[in-house]
Parts: sequence; structure tokens; C-alpha cells
Amino acid sequence: MADAAPPHEAPAPGEARFAWISGLSARLLLLTVLIVALANLMILPPNLAAFEEQWLVDRLRAAELATLVEQTAPGGVVTDRVRAKLLANAEVVSVALQVDGERRLILQAPQLKQTPYLIDLRGATPLSWLEPLQTMAAGERMVRVMAKPRFSPGEFVEIVAPDAPLKRELAAQLNRLLGIAVFTSIMAGAVVYFSLTLLLVRPMQRITRSMERFRADPRDPAAALTASKRHDEIGRAERELGRMQLDLRAALTSRARLAALGEAVAKINHDLRNMLTSAQIASERLAASGDPKVALALPRLERALDRAVTLASNVLTFGSSAEPPPEKRALSLRAALEAAAEDAGLSSDTVALQTEIPADATVDADPEQLHRILVNLLRNSREAIDSVAEHGERGVVRASLIEDPLSTTVRLVDNGPGLPERARLHLFQPFAASARRGGTGLGLAIARELAQGHGGDVILISSGPAGTEFQVRLPRPAQAKPG
Repeated sequence: MADAAPPHEAPAPGEARFAWISGLSARLLLLTVLIVALANLMILPPNLAAFEEQWLVDRLRAAELATLVEQTAPGGVVTDRVRAKLLANAEVVSVALQVDGERRLILQAPQLKQTPYLIDLRGATPLSWLEPLQTMAAGERMVRVMAKPRFSPGEFVEIVAPDAPLKRELAAQLNRLLGIAVFTSIMAGAVVYFSLTLLLVRPMQRITRSMERFRADPRDPAAALTASKRHDEIGRAERELGRMQLDLRAALTSRARLAALGEAVAKINHDLRNMLTSAQIASERLAASGDPKVALALPRLERALDRAVTLASNVLTFGSSAEPPPEKRALSLRAALEAAAEDAGLSSDTVALQTEIPADATVDADPEQLHRILVNLLRNSREAIDSVAEHGERGVVRASLIEDPLSTTVRLVDNGPGLPERARLHLFQPFAASARRGGTGLGLAIARELAQGHGGDVILISSGPAGTEFQVRLPRPAQAKPG
């Protein structure tokens, strides 16, 4: 049986309480709010600077209009009462105008007690953004503002005004901007939160829940993920997870079948060995009969019984126990092929073996395991050729040899119908690659495992209507280094 999946771990009470806070949704919401708030904070200084500049420009234009009253008065002189009223309406304490290099003080209040600080609006600099912050941080003072005149000819117009009203307006503007920043941050965070939750977080939660349920019980049908129709990365992740779950479920099913097979073999192994022992005793009695035909067939029967007894101890436990390590020795490759062809049912009357391997060619391998590899491959070729009811030509399996300094490769090429697409997709997977009805699909899996135990491999080179080619690659023995 397949190993039981570990139980699903329930979150601790503290973890469940703060699950939302530590989740992706909360992090996206917090990140969005912080980003929008930071963006709003970055635009605060230039916004305040623009507001301050506009406020000062309004005072300048009002003061400049007030100077026109004095310039148009009879004799260019106004009374102190009128001057005070003009200055109060413009919210300034003095107005000056420079024309042709001469500075003219047009409207002036009583003498100031302290020197005002200067704000020159004739040319903005990057540091101008910091002026509102300096204005708000300093104590109440007078501010001297210079700008180009609009209503009068001259080089610049200059006013002196108290900065207390400016500070109040800047504080009110700052509060408004902070309120807007908080509102836009919350609204943008909410919009982004719900959008990302719908597009990303919920699909990811769906994928995560499917993974958790599959981990808790891979055989639960409800744990299977049904992929959506999305074509983005989330859709790809859903489809790949669904395929992975199918593959893992098939692997677990295969493993369970292999374990059940091993358990069944363990139960019948004792009886099977007893039957084979009885068959060996019967073959010994036949050997004493003296019949020439029996004597001719007896070696093949004895070899088959010996291999059956050996296999009864290790056999059909594929997947539940490892194959024994190979006991390598130099073997005649041609003789091994001929013996395997005989046990695989190849003959000149049905499917013939045509070998191009020299009689003196040898390979370094375990005799029994090499025999099983070749028998499985040759039997598959014979069964594939026999499965074609109307085969227009004689069935043939051609064997040839490729040698290089590192490996010995046996090529087995038949003229059968080729492997179907379904069999090629899971060629070396147990119980999944059989192209013959009623087959288990173990033959190629066992052959590859045995070859890999030697340090080699079994490889499908090609398969089609013209036939199939397999290669058995085995490493050559390491050459002894000269002393």
C-alpha cells in the first residue's frame, strides 16, 4: 500500500487569530496604502510652495493696485487715514516700486521693529519648495516679498507684510492636503486590495487549499484542482498543478499496485518453489529414460527450471525490493543473444533472429540479468510482430554491435508495426507502457532497471511503421593502469 500522507496540520489558535494580518491580502493592502501615502507626502512640499506663492502674489497684486490710488490722487498725496485703509485692505504694511534703478516707497506704515525676511518670487529654485516649511517653523515675523509688477512700469514691486495670516493659511492647507492624502490612500488601497484579491489572492488561495488537501489525502477526488480558463501565470500554475496531481496520483496508484504485487508474490513464493522443485525432480527422472529426443530437449528444460527457481526468490518484487547487484563477468554476446532468442520464442518459422555480432564478441555483465534484459526486449519484438494479423513480410529482429572505448552497445531492430503513441509516452513506467492487451508493462521497466544497475541503459532510438530500434548500452570494464 502507498505510504499514508501526513495529517493536515491545523494552525495554532494564535496563528488562526492573526492569519489575515499575516496573509497576502493584508500585506497588499498595507503596501498599497504606504505607497500612496508616500506619493502624497512627496507632493506636499511643492503643493505648499505653490499655495504660498499664490497667497503672496495675491497680496502683491492687491498692494500694487493700492499704489495706483496714490499715484492718481491730486498732487500724488493721500491722507494718513486713506493710506492706512489701503494698506489694511491689501494686508501689507508697506509697498515700494523700483523704476529705472530708483526705489520709491509709495505706501508705508510706521517704522518696523525688526528686519523682515526676504522671499523673492522673480526666480524659483529647487530650495523654494522648503520655504513654506521654514515659514511655518519660524516665529511670527514680517516678510518682505519681491516680484515683477503687473499694473505699473518698473523693475520690481516690493511689499512687507506680517506672516501670521500666511502661517494660518499654510496650516489649513496642510491639514486639507493630509486629509486628502489619507482619503486617497485608503481609497486606492481598497481598490487595489479588492482588485488584487479578485485577480491574484483568491486564485492563489484556491491553489493553496488544493495543495493542502492533496497533501492530506492524495486519493481524495475533491483535492483535484480544476483549472480555470485564464491564460496568464495563474492559469498556467493551475494547469501545471493539476497535471502534477494527476501524475502523482498515478505514481501512487502504481506504487500501491506494485506493493500489492509484492505481497501476493510473497504468499505464493513458497508454493511456487515447491512446484519448481518437483519439476526439477521430474526432469532428472526424464534424463534417466534414455530417450534421445528427451535428452535433446532436456538442457533447455533444465535451464528454464533453474532460471525459474532463481526468479522465484527475487522475481516480481519490482518496486518493493531492489534487484541484487550484478555479478559481472565476460560473456559471449552472441551466445547470450541466441539463448535469449530461444527463450523469447524466436524461431525461423515465426520471427527470426538475424545477428551480425561476431562470434568472439564479449560483454561484461551478469549472465542472468543480461538474459532477462534480452529476453524482455526480444519477446516484445516478437509479440509486436505477431500482433499484426496480415504481415506482408517475414518477421525479423536484427542484432548488431557498436563498440567504443567506454561502452558496448547492442542494437536490436525489428520490422514490426512500431509502438503506439500511448506506449511511447510512458515507455519505461510500470503498468503504463504495455502496447499488448493483457500485458503488465513491466518488461521494459525491468530491463532498464537491470541495465542501469550495470551502469548502462536501455534506450528507444526510433519507432514507426518501418519498425522499432532499441539499444542496450553497457559500460566496458575499466582497463588496468600500468604500474
